[in-house]
This record gives sequence, structure tokens and C-alpha cells, in this order.
Amino acid sequence: MSRSDKLLESIRNNPRDVRFSDALKVATSYFGSPRIDGSHHVFTVPGGQRLNLQPGNAGKAKGYQVEQLLVVIDSLAK
Repeated sequence: MSRSDKLLESIRNNPRDVRFSDALKVATSYFGSPRIDGSHHVFTVPGGQRLNLQPGNAGKAKGYQVEQLLVVIDSLAK
């Protein structure tokens, strides 16, 4: 199991308590490098959608954005 797979499992277990750097690592492993505009890290995902990640408080990722990341990753598996 690769490091990004382990990070993805830990994110699935607790999506509301994820370090921003971990969310970025997982998103980058699936979608490549983001376009960065200030604090916004924007990923282009298959189908032309965009996925935005930005840091929340105390170095954590915003929970709703992590949940969106999981939905997009799950949709790729189908």
C-alpha cells in the first residue's frame, strides 16, 4: 500500500480532521499539480470539473472541501 493510499484511508476515517498538506498530497497524486491563486489550490479533474482546496484553521483542510475530494476520487473508481 503506497503512502497516498494510506493517507486516503486516514482521510476517509476522519474527513473533518485532515491536515491541509495531507489533502494536497492525495489530490496531487490523483490530479497532478494544482493551479495556485493565493491560498486556493485548484485542481482540474476529469470531466472538466474543478476541485478547490484551501487551508482552514490551525493547518487543517476545510472539511467540506475534503468531502468533495473524496466524492471526486470515488467517482473516478466507477
